[in-house]
Formats: sequence, structure tokens, C-alpha cells
Amino acid sequence: MSDIDNENNCGTPAVAPSPIQQELAAGLLADKATTSPKYFYDAVGSVLFEAICVLPEYYPTRTEASIISEYLSDIAHAIGPGGTLIDLGAGNCAKAARLFPQLHPDQYVPIDISVDHLREAVGRLQQRFPHIEMTALGIDFSQDWSLPSEVRNERRLFFYPGSSIGNFEPEMALAFLKQLRVLCGNGGGILIGIDLIKEHAVLNAAYDDDLGVTAAFNLNVLRHINQQLGTDFDVHQWQHRAFFNADKSRIEMHLEARSEMTIRWPGEHRHFIRGERIHTENSYKYSLDSFLALLNAAGFGQSRHWTDDAGWFAVVYAKAI
Repeated sequence: MSDIDNENNCGTPAVAPSPIQQELAAGLLADKATTSPKYFYDAVGSVLFEAICVLPEYYPTRTEASIISEYLSDIAHAIGPGGTLIDLGAGNCAKAARLFPQLHPDQYVPIDISVDHLREAVGRLQQRFPHIEMTALGIDFSQDWSLPSEVRNERRLFFYPGSSIGNFEPEMALAFLKQLRVLCGNGGGILIGIDLIKEHAVLNAAYDDDLGVTAAFNLNVLRHINQQLGTDFDVHQWQHRAFFNADKSRIEMHLEARSEMTIRWPGEHRHFIRGERIHTENSYKYSLDSFLALLNAAGFGQSRHWTDDAGWFAVVYAKAI
């Protein structure tokens, strides 16, 4: 092959697309366009999600927080003090920090895809709890991942709040939980938040708030894709759609084209007709029994669970067996 074959029209050597660019392009070019919800969480998206968590319609955060607050002593007694607390999707680390006074972890390992946002949060938290060893990690759970040697092996507790497990397709949720079981080792466990099935109106409102914060959060993914892939999305040409799919027991979030358009990026393009959608997120809702069965299938057992009075949300602790 000649040198000319390896160059583009400007005479500059062609640059192979990165894995992120390959993933984004594949999603946009699929028969039904899609993108992973992990791309919500750039710097702007992370801040917008924090705002969503204080909205009156968005019950999961406050309901989970109330459960943990009311039953923290009981939760801590079931788990026991010390060990390594591994916070999956840590965000601003606030949820895990509420556990510290009772769990007294020897090491705290917050993990998030948004590394800069995470490091700032850990820096502030270390000042409040200087006696706890803290090791922040930037990891993408949708790719192959493992824990580095800096993470202690003793009594690993995986903390996965916010019903984030609901973002996984059921078979992927099982695979993810099985991986956590392996990483737990002996004496480990999982403390996880689960959003339970409830009235459809409550679910729909939680993902389509009156102020439009969730809409902004969803639309911001287009800006992030523009930065990562070089697309030419105009967010004003798209609108937020969210609804509960009862057949699949999940909330779906989409972005819908307001008009016909062609989106271009280096070497590719995708034509959208008016009303066509990009599927950006699923959030599966479980019954308590179905989720406990999923945990058992993944190798966890001897579970304890705590719920709010309305039965909207559950916090579950299970041991690696």
C-alpha cells in the first residue's frame, strides 16, 4: 500500500477512531439508533443529575436516603464495621459518606466514569474523613474492568445505590452481579438500592419533570457526542421523551427528532426522519422477589432488605455465598 493510501485528502495521516468513537458510531448507525446512558455523565451531565436528585418528582434519591437514614444502625449491624467499601457510580460521594459514621470502613474506593468530577468530590471528602484511606478510580462498567492491587481484598462491600442496576438489560444485570460476586472474594457482600414497580404516573413523572431538568440532562448527551465523535447535533432540533413500558417493566428515555435531518461526523452520516428516536436509557423496575432471585442466581444470599412505608424502593444487603 502506498503512502497516499494511508493519508486523507489533506495529506494528513488518517487517525483510526477510538473505541469510544467506534461505540458511539455503531449506536447511531444501528437500525434503531441508540447510545449508552454512560454518555450522560460528562461534567455538565453530572451536575444536571445532581439537580434531578432534588426534584420533587424524582422520588428514588430521597426515598433511598430516608430508608438508609432510618435503618442505618440495622444495616451496619448486618454488615459489620471495617473492610473495604467500593462505591459503584460514586458521583459526588454523598451517598457513601452517610454510611461512614456507622460502617467505619478501613478503605473507601469510589468508582465513576466521570473522573474529574469524582476527584473533586473525593478531595473534599478526604478532608472530612482523613482517617479513611481513599482510592478513586475511573472505570467504565460497560467495558471489561477489574480492580487494581491498591484495593484491599479484606471484606469487600460493593455499594450500588440509586437503582443504577436498572440501567442494565436483565441478562446483563445478572452478568454484572456475577462479576461483583467474583470480586467480592470470601467475606464480601453487596449493598444495593432497587426501584420497585409502582403506579405508572409516579414513574412517568420522575423521568419527565415539570421544570425540564431531566429533559436538559437527556439532551446534553448530544453535546457530549458532538465532543467525542465530531457530530453536528443541534439540541434545539430534538426533544425529550420518557415513558414506562409496562410490558418490559422499564422506563425508557429517548430523544426525538423534531424535523427531518442528516447528522454528519467524520467519514459517516445518519439520516433521521421527523419523529425518529435515539434510545438513550432504560431503567428497569423490579419486584422485591424477582430481584432477590436475581441476586441468588448471581451467587449472593442470606439477604436482608429494608423498604419505605409505601413500598416504592428497597435497600438490599446480601452476602457472597
